[in-house]
Amino acid sequence: MRSYYLVKGIGAITRRSMLATALGAIAFGAVSFGQGAAQAAEKINIAALTFVSSSPLFIAKEKGYFADEGLDAEITFFRAAQPVAVAIASGDADFGVTAFTGGFFNLAGKGALKVIGAQLHEDPGYDGSAILASNAAYEAGLTSVDKLGGHSFALSQVGSSFHYMIGNVAEKAGVDIDSMELKPLQSVPNMIGALKSGQVDSMIIVPHIAKPLANAGAAHIIGWVKDYVPYQVGGLFTSTKNVEERRDVVEKFVRAYQKGVADYRAGLLATDADGKLIESDTTNEILEIVHKYVYADDPAEKAYPKIRNGAMFITEEGKLDVEDVKAQVKWYQERGYVSESADPDTFIDTSFIAPLGQ
Repeated sequence: MRSYYLVKGIGAITRRSMLATALGAIAFGAVSFGQGAAQAAEKINIAALTFVSSSPLFIAKEKGYFADEGLDAEITFFRAAQPVAVAIASGDADFGVTAFTGGFFNLAGKGALKVIGAQLHEDPGYDGSAILASNAAYEAGLTSVDKLGGHSFALSQVGSSFHYMIGNVAEKAGVDIDSMELKPLQSVPNMIGALKSGQVDSMIIVPHIAKPLANAGAAHIIGWVKDYVPYQVGGLFTSTKNVEERRDVVEKFVRAYQKGVADYRAGLLATDADGKLIESDTTNEILEIVHKYVYADDPAEKAYPKIRNGAMFITEEGKLDVEDVKAQVKWYQERGYVSESADPDTFIDTSFIAPLGQ
């Protein structure tokens, strides 16, 4: 009898041991699976500027839209648009969102880049980039856009979006661009510093920078680009290699970006029947997110109005104004900043996001 109970006890112990082993294996498997799932997230690097215009990226990251698509997204910041394009072309970054430049179109024309969606769009219904005069120049008579002739103008680089904007603004305002002294200063902070110190007479800059400068008495707004050149300021782009070899990753990125665009539009661009911007819980949520990246050193009560002022128009779903981009390429080509061989039909890819008008 004792032997029976001994054997029975041993059997029970054995069963408990087997059960414990099985449970342990399941637990280990779950941990391993979790680690595998985490490791399976595709790492991507996104190149951008710390502008309100990059907000859909910030939103997509902070609200987990990239993570939901299985993407481990890191954002790297630059101080001018051209280096963003170079980072994508060189493979240092996977995606970029910034303004179009002559340098961008040259890289794209050589087959390195693909434009797959839209960033900012100068639209008559929304405040966009402002045309600023320094205090010294304003006091000397530069009080309106048609008086820009003979004055200096700050831009980041020759062939930049600033170059394109002032060229078109001057033409529409009847100003001889050749009479102006264009000063490439390599970065936006350098442009701002030069204007504030009176080293240059004028510049064009996004509203979340322009309005605070004017409100602080550091410069004067003398006009708005939207009144002269409504156009597709920037785009969403990636490398040709990504489109060809990692199409699924590009599709995932686009879906997350579009969700960010939708939240941006709902929180910062929505208006009521009278055209007044709507303040809502969504607005507060989006402001809180963007504040982590833009005016991060300012307290919320100072940063939020600046961010609100800088909320430029982005088309629904990030749809690109293809015809306008083609017009930009032509403008740069006519002035020798973009190779005649650059063909926008070869580097604009509308297979990820339908173009504006469709």
